[in-house]
Amino acid sequence: MNETPAKPAAKKTTAKKTATKRAAPTTTTAAKKTTTAKRAPAAQKAATKRAAATKTAAPAQKAAPARKPESRVAMVRRARRINRELAELYPYAHPELDFTNPFELLVATVLSAQTTDLRVNQTTPRLFAACPTPEDMAAIPPEQLEELIRPTGFFRAKAKSLIGLSTALRDRFGGEVPGRLEDLVTLPGVGRKTANVVLGNAFGVPGITVDTHFGRLARRFGWTTAQDAEKVEADVAEIFPKSDWTMLSHRVVFHGRRVCHSRKPACGACPIAPLCPAYGEGETDPEKAKKLLKYELGGQPGQRLKPPADYPGRPAAPLAAS
Repeated sequence: MNETPAKPAAKKTTAKKTATKRAAPTTTTAAKKTTTAKRAPAAQKAATKRAAATKTAAPAQKAAPARKPESRVAMVRRARRINRELAELYPYAHPELDFTNPFELLVATVLSAQTTDLRVNQTTPRLFAACPTPEDMAAIPPEQLEELIRPTGFFRAKAKSLIGLSTALRDRFGGEVPGRLEDLVTLPGVGRKTANVVLGNAFGVPGITVDTHFGRLARRFGWTTAQDAEKVEADVAEIFPKSDWTMLSHRVVFHGRRVCHSRKPACGACPIAPLCPAYGEGETDPEKAKKLLKYELGGQPGQRLKPPADYPGRPAAPLAAS
């Protein structure tokens, strides 16, 4: 009789234990949920960051449309067409240094290093009035010559070169400027670029003048990848017939000074843009590009005080008036 009621108590105890056991997983699950809930914002933040990074990087990952490789024949044809287009654009292209004889051109070209042709043209009238011949320049006191050419910069080094080349002309060439490249490059301060300028414009001997403008445009046009001036000259010489060399030099330099500038080319105002692989390096908006044009194309004076008769722009002003 006493044992019968004890059994239900044991069952109750067992039930309580079972209930506790069953409740345990519920507590663990709740803890897991809490942990997951805590982690969720962090995961979302990371995902948001990744999405933002992908969004930002997207434009950089967009590859520019691949250009079809150009054959040598196609490049030569395009290069010669550019020359024809430039000839139509600049039928008045000319050397932009004022000179009346080979000696004046030689001296002016030496002075043009590290300065503008305009500054040289503003300086040479006084210089040639004082030293009209190689004999005169060879005999002038260095200090006096330095003072005359001071506006062109680097006047001490240039004065030394001018006295040296004038002395060589007087002593070795009878006071005359030689008409051969191999002779010209033996003169102090005279390299291939200067020699080609003198040969092409004073003697009618074809030559390619690779200055900073010509080298830059030759690379932009895809005619060469070289940085060295002599290599650029050699590469371009293989593309064009010899009879084109001198005028090609003038046209390319004209275009480099007026349109295809070093820092900000006026791509949107460039007539040969469809032929140029470098189109887009500069301003492409036509109105904005038009404002970048220089010299006669921009309604400004040219570089010569005495330009050729067919030059459509205004002459430059003398040094005192500039």
